[in-house]
Amino acid sequence: MIISLTLGILAALCWGIHDICVRYVSQKTGIFSAIFTVLTFGTIILSPVCLYFGNWQDLTGPAIWHSGISGALFTLACIGLYKAFAIGPVSLVAPIVGSYPIMSVGLAIWNGGSITLIQIMSVFGILLGITIVAHGANENSTQNRKYAILWAVSSAVGFFGSFAFGQAAAGLGAELPVIWLARIAGIVALFFITVPLRLDILPNLTQLPTLAVMGLLDAIALAVVIYAGTQEFAVFATVTASTFGLVTVVLAWVFLKEKITPKQWLGVTLVFTAIGLIGLK
Repeated sequence: MIISLTLGILAALCWGIHDICVRYVSQKTGIFSAIFTVLTFGTIILSPVCLYFGNWQDLTGPAIWHSGISGALFTLACIGLYKAFAIGPVSLVAPIVGSYPIMSVGLAIWNGGSITLIQIMSVFGILLGITIVAHGANENSTQNRKYAILWAVSSAVGFFGSFAFGQAAAGLGAELPVIWLARIAGIVALFFITVPLRLDILPNLTQLPTLAVMGLLDAIALAVVIYAGTQEFAVFATVTASTFGLVTVVLAWVFLKEKITPKQWLGVTLVFTAIGLIGLK
């Protein structure tokens, strides 16, 4: 359990810093070019380790399919994430994106699993906290908040699916090849979206250093979450990693001087406390 928790904390820190960079980059460069550059840098960084040390002989057909779906869903989640941060305040977007463990509970119920009282209370806590934050005072129009919420929800759904398929693929063996294939699948999925629409994916050269750092942080976070699928209590890594939004909110408050009312702080704290409890049995 300690290993899974440590991996989750590392992922949360990396994604928290990554997302504060998203807030900055999404307002200064094209969303698709930023995603392409981040995914590409992440793949380049991971390639030597995954290709050389990966146990490719253990890779199975189901693992390939699961990793491919994981990568494609991750790209879709990133699009929602970048869109949401470009529109709405961090204090609104981050809790919604980080609420994807609710879907893990729903999936468990769908598969016939039992749900505890703590998990039920946690789900309501997350929903209540998001409602408090969404109705908090901010400078964005109601229409902008609605669009930000929609994109954030789509991102949460994408991350849930990506992590579920990624951990399932890692559980089938060959975790390093799975991580690398998921990255490649993510880039291919982005091409399937941008090429037909003739969207520009070439990055602004002045943004390359920031995007490269984001690629490194994203690669580390995704790799440790998927690798956690090979450990006992993998759910603790997923749940802990999902608190990355709290890191993002705090960083936005400190460095971007984003105004957060006491009422909103209450909502943010409620959301991430509930997220932390939802993985408990």
